[in-house]
Order: sequence, then structure tokens, then C-alpha cells
Amino acid sequence: MNPVGRFAPSPSGRMHLGNVFTALLAWLSVRSQGGELVLRIEDLDPARCRPEYAEQLKDDLCWLGLRWDREQTPQSRREAAYREAFERLRGQGLVYPCYCSRDELHAASAPHASDGRVLYAGTCRNLTEAERAAQAKPPAWRLTVPDREYAFTDRLQGEVRQNLARECGDFIVRRADGVYAYQLAVVADDAAGGVTEVVRGRDLLDSTPRQLYLFERLGLTPPHYCHTPLLLAPDGRRLSKRERALDFGALRRAETPERILGYLAGLAGLIEPGQSASAAELAGAFSWQRVAKNDRTVSIVTEIPKKSENSLDISLQEANTLV
Repeated sequence: MNPVGRFAPSPSGRMHLGNVFTALLAWLSVRSQGGELVLRIEDLDPARCRPEYAEQLKDDLCWLGLRWDREQTPQSRREAAYREAFERLRGQGLVYPCYCSRDELHAASAPHASDGRVLYAGTCRNLTEAERAAQAKPPAWRLTVPDREYAFTDRLQGEVRQNLARECGDFIVRRADGVYAYQLAVVADDAAGGVTEVVRGRDLLDSTPRQLYLFERLGLTPPHYCHTPLLLAPDGRRLSKRERALDFGALRRAETPERILGYLAGLAGLIEPGQSASAAELAGAFSWQRVAKNDRTVSIVTEIPKKSENSLDISLQEANTLV
């Protein structure tokens, strides 16, 4: 069976350089294997996502030469599929309503020993029917997790292990406002799209064991995973849409697709820094063995200069530090 990859951006703003970095690696991986790429618009959150951002995102990908083979139904139109998955979990007795506020969650949770994260203490797990009926607000719904270790081998990051009960805790699968949570939606979407490999940023590595658990409980086959390096600002922050970090609109005005893709391929370790390359040229020599797994630090300037011979060298300089 030919591999099926996917790029699944959220249309909450213009893409930044880090988004394009992930899109490039996902595209190169599946193209180098003669596989198929699915584009999925992850617009679960109606307060943040806009149709015009989705159309701009598609235009930016086409301008770069990162075209997809088919487009999956956007998440905003897949509520019925998520509801079906949710009801299957509820039929197994695995989900329960949670009435805790954000402040109550932080007050009742215990920090994880290694990284300071807070774990849900299971406050609402064993409420009686009378106690639930006495609540005045709509609940979120949590999935009960087992005291069990989930392990997988990531193509770049190696073996990853996580005990869900001790390192994650019962997690939300449907919010109090009725919106289905990312963890549930992405599992249903990947299964429906026939996705066999997921290439995404390393910031989502920690969520993979939760998704593997959902695949298991729903009787679905999980894909293989590859979590790529993140692009960081000089102070260690991730590039973000909120701060318009290396906004792609500014990059398009200043640069060519080949120079942007060449710069990103150089960051990844696929070609020598400073070279230009098209997406098709990069696919011919792609190998995950050449991709560095450590995060990359880039410098960010407030104004990208107009297009010139050396404009990308000025506006996008790789710092020597590897995090």
C-alpha cells in the first residue's frame, strides 16, 4: 500500500516560517516514497479560525510548489463523525462529565515530577448521579486513561514512552461548549483519511500516546509518526502566528519559493546552507537520515528587506546555536 501523508494546518492566521518548515518535510517524505498527500484544514475552534485564512494558506502552499493530492473535509464539517467516536467511547464506559473550572483544576492538580505539568486529579470521575444533577453548568467530558505505558518509535525522536495515568491523566475529549477536542478529532480524521504517516512538529510529541490510546479504544489502525524540529526565535520562543513571526506574507513579497525552500532545507540538513532549490528538486534526494532532530534557532527581524540578491541572507539568518 502506498503511504499517505497529511498536512493539517489551522486557519487561525497567516502561516509563519515554522509552519512552512513542517509542510515541506511532510511533503518531501511522502513524495520521496511515491505516496499521496492529504490536506486537512483543522478549523475546530470557530472563534479563531476563518475561511479566508484557509484560502490564503492554500494559495501559499501552491506558490511554494507544495501541492496536495486530495483535500479532506474540514473539521468544522465533521461533527457527526466526532460524535460517533465519542458515543463509542461512552458506550465503553470510558468518558465522564467534568465540571471543574480552570482555577479548580490548577488548585487540585499535582505537578508532574519531571517537567512541572499538572495532572488532572480525577475530581469528577466518581461523582454520583445526584452530584452531577446538582451542577449548574454544562460539563466538559474526559476520557478515563489506564495506568499503563504506551510506547512508539518516532522516526526522528526515537523511542517514546508515556504512562498515561501518571504522566497525562484523564483528558478532555469534548469541551463544555460542545466542541470536540483536538485529540479525538485528529484520530478520527487520520483514520478516515487513510493516513499512514504523520509528520508534525515536536511540540505535539507528548500528545501521541493519548492518540494511540484513542486509536486502540476505537479499533482503528494508527499511523507512523515523525516529529520534526521546531524553529525557534533567538530567545528560545517558538515561532507563532500570534506574534506574526516571519509572517509568510512578508516572505512572499521579499523572496522566491526556491530561496525560501532552500533556506528551510538547509536548516533541516538536507542541503548546504545558502542554496536555492525547488520542492521537486529536494524530493529527489530526500532522506530522513539526513534530517536533524534538534530544534533550529533563526533570527527574526522587524522588517524584511525588499527582494534583492542577498535579502534572504539578511532577513533569515540561522543562529549557530542548536537547542
